[in-house]
Amino acid sequence: MDWIVITVLFFILGLSAILIIGTLVSLPQVGDERKNLIKMKAQSYTFAVAMGYVLIQLFKNIYNGSNEGINPFTFLITISIIYLISLLFFRKKYGS
Repeated sequence: MDWIVITVLFFILGLSAILIIGTLVSLPQVGDERKNLIKMKAQSYTFAVAMGYVLIQLFKNIYNGSNEGINPFTFLITISIIYLISLLFFRKKYGS
C-alpha cells in the first residue's frame, strides 16, 4: 500500500516538474526583462507561501509540544504546484 502512495507522489512531482519546465521554455521571447519579471514574481510568491507554511508548522509544533517535522514529499509537491500555478498566472498577466 505504501508503494502506491510513493508512486503517486513521484508521478505528481514529475508531472509538476515537466509542466514547470515546459512553462519556462514557452515564456515569450520578446525580452529578457519580461521573462525575468515573470520568473521573479512567481519565485517570490512561492517563497512567501513556503515560509508561511514553515512558520505555521513551527508554531503548531511549539504549541502542541511535539517534535515531528514536515513531510518532505508532500511539501515539495505542494510547493512545486504553487510555483506552477503562480508561474502560469504571472505569465498570463505579464506575457502575451
